[in-house]
Amino acid sequence: MLFRLPIEVLIILVPILIFSLCFHEFSHGYIAYKLGDHTAAKNGRLTLNPLAHLDPIGSLMILFVGFGWAKPVPVNPVNFTNPRVDMMKVAFAGPASNIILAFSGGIIMRFVNIFGFMQNEMFIQILYFFIFINISLAVFNMIPVAPLDGSQIFGNLISKSNPELAWKMQVYGPKILMGLILIGMITPFSILGFLMMPFVKIFMYLFTGISF
Repeated sequence: MLFRLPIEVLIILVPILIFSLCFHEFSHGYIAYKLGDHTAAKNGRLTLNPLAHLDPIGSLMILFVGFGWAKPVPVNPVNFTNPRVDMMKVAFAGPASNIILAFSGGIIMRFVNIFGFMQNEMFIQILYFFIFINISLAVFNMIPVAPLDGSQIFGNLISKSNPELAWKMQVYGPKILMGLILIGMITPFSILGFLMMPFVKIFMYLFTGISF
């Protein structure tokens, strides 16, 4: 829970989280725009302005629970040439954008470690948090449970062979997700953390060379 962290850590984490979430949502809208749907653009969502993306309740959830959300980008599949495939591309754009940010941060960190450029403890800490948060956002959003991006990606794939299962993923997904979050809050064991952490560790090592 972020609100329990020292104020100096929050000063670093909060701006990173805000930027990463906004970039994530902007990427959804941008790819939708490139694929022919201008709904996000008309609603003022093709911007990195936090006021356009942040959801008050979702933001508080991040601070008090450790998981939260931004306002979903409006998308109208009717405007796509291939709605099923294009919706998967739009959904994947969010996690992919966070991986790109994390990869970019990893390149900077490696240059810092190799050449000593701006090598100070605060800068390294900011880079580390930046990479870790963006990897975590990408992995979290790829979980195939609605309303996360993974449900659109994997749900569309599953719907070809098992439409009933895909429908159940959409209908029951929010309840499952909230249940997983609550388990992590009221017990010392987090199922979400257990599922996510191996992937987070792999990407952290690939991008930074750091294992933990």
